[in-house]
Amino acid sequence: MSPDEWFNRGWEQQRDRRYGAALASYAQALAGGVDRPEEAHLNRAVLFAHHLGQGDAAERELEAALALNPRFVSAWMNLGNLHEQAGERERARRCYEQALALEPGQPLALARLPDLRPVDGPGDPLIARLKAAIRAGAPPADLADLGFGLGKALDKAGACDEAFAAYVAANRASRASAGAGGARYDAAAQERYVDRLIATFSAPAPDTAPSPGEPERIFICGMFRSGSTLVEQILASHPRVTAGGELDLLPTLADRWFAPALAAWPPLDRAARTQLHDAYAAGVARLFPGAEVVTDKRPDNFLHIGLIRAFFPAAKIVHTRRDPLDNCLSVFFLHLSQAMPYALDLLDIAHWYRQHERLMAHWKALHGEAIHEVDYDRLVTEPRPIVEPLLAHCGLPWDDACLAFHATPTTVRTPSAWQVREPLYTRSSGRWRRYERHLGPLRAALGR
Repeated sequence: MSPDEWFNRGWEQQRDRRYGAALASYAQALAGGVDRPEEAHLNRAVLFAHHLGQGDAAERELEAALALNPRFVSAWMNLGNLHEQAGERERARRCYEQALALEPGQPLALARLPDLRPVDGPGDPLIARLKAAIRAGAPPADLADLGFGLGKALDKAGACDEAFAAYVAANRASRASAGAGGARYDAAAQERYVDRLIATFSAPAPDTAPSPGEPERIFICGMFRSGSTLVEQILASHPRVTAGGELDLLPTLADRWFAPALAAWPPLDRAARTQLHDAYAAGVARLFPGAEVVTDKRPDNFLHIGLIRAFFPAAKIVHTRRDPLDNCLSVFFLHLSQAMPYALDLLDIAHWYRQHERLMAHWKALHGEAIHEVDYDRLVTEPRPIVEPLLAHCGLPWDDACLAFHATPTTVRTPSAWQVREPLYTRSSGRWRRYERHLGPLRAALGR
């Protein structure tokens, strides 16, 4: 095959989740002298970073891409993101500034800067840069990036009314970027989905013994922005635990078997449970060979607790929660994927939250002994009385390292990457009070 054909094959294999094969195909394309080889290196970096958890290998690929083409903005952006995940603030900032030097006004690079440097009040030059970029006009997706960045900078500057307006505009732009047919939350459909989950998973699945040699499994779930990344970092500081991060294995299996759009869901007989178990276990084994205890920190896996219990009945489940007003506001202030359209409107977030509460009440009634709840607001105030029972629930002995999680050099691929690198702090608890004048409808929707 020609180098271009190897490249295209790699792309198809990457799309089909055949990551090892995709790496090999891109290598063949590079060996054959493919045009724009920096793009093959970039694609290999994405595979290493996002799907295989190999940050060092990803960094080498990006450096190779930039050695070939120092003006490759996408490589600078990916390298900056990689440094953010590794907690390397200054290196990340330099990458984004380099991207901006090559492409002035690059929206995502500009939007990332408020996380990487102090903001000295409402008159800070970074706020002026973000406002100027928004005034200059851009496609809705870019305006969303810039708007969320501006909201964060204004929030750090203490300009809460202006920050709230920026977040409203950013969410509006994010919805517009999806086009006429996308990014609309269907509250009635979500209620029907929760009804269906409750009806389908209405009784405990038959117990099955864990397979010999398998790692123990801890699933951490809850609302987005409820403290799940913090809980995973605390657990991952234990010498027996490997942090899995936000794995997509369970949602992928659930979408194949129990997607809301499917007219009929298959029965969870022994053969089905074995098939699901083996598919999930194989995916974890590829990512974390030899791990003793593995966390899977995917917040929306609260939807799939019945499924988890069906094929991993011995798994430990940790549910994180925080003050509902803080939680909903934090979701609204975060640029989440358009696959979560409820996040674009405070009242939709409130509806999602209440459906989450309804489903969790069902899971707790059915599987209460397997589900341990962690209250974020209590955790940051008095950590040890919360961490001790958390470890006990997970079958782990006490280890002082769990209270020094911020000193553990781990890769964090969530928007909480910077928060969990600090010692515990309480400034996010009660944050809603700074925005209280804007939250009357949210409070009513939550029944507060």
